[in-house]
Amino acid sequence: MTYMQAHRYLMQYSIRPSVQRTAVMEYLMNHKTHPTVDEIYLALSPGIPTLSKTTVYNTLNLFIEKGAVQMLTIDEKNARYDADTSKHAHFYCGTCGKVHDIMNVNPEVFEIPSNSQFTIHSMQLSYYGTCTSCNS
Repeated sequence: MTYMQAHRYLMQYSIRPSVQRTAVMEYLMNHKTHPTVDEIYLALSPGIPTLSKTTVYNTLNLFIEKGAVQMLTIDEKNARYDADTSKHAHFYCGTCGKVHDIMNVNPEVFEIPSNSQFTIHSMQLSYYGTCTSCNS
């Protein structure tokens, strides 16, 4: 994804696209590794000297609030972020610590009974184990 694509994506979610916000979104769209705040900050700060870790954190919170990004709590040490807000699951490798997307999960897993009295705003489906690379 390009900077302009990230800019347009933010506009779709009614987020004013500042230089910092657009850079954070572009990074998330181009790095499917489910990065942490620290990883995003370390990657972007050399090119944006005015960027602070607090700015990255606040930007991600805004993205979550507007529904443009999801925060993953799959890693007990760090919150991770995913620009793909479609229904999908995640796999956490306990050996290498990488988080992988699992697409095409049975959509029935994401539904609760219609007679439920709950209003669901979000949900996460996470799997834990060892990835193929670590199993070798």
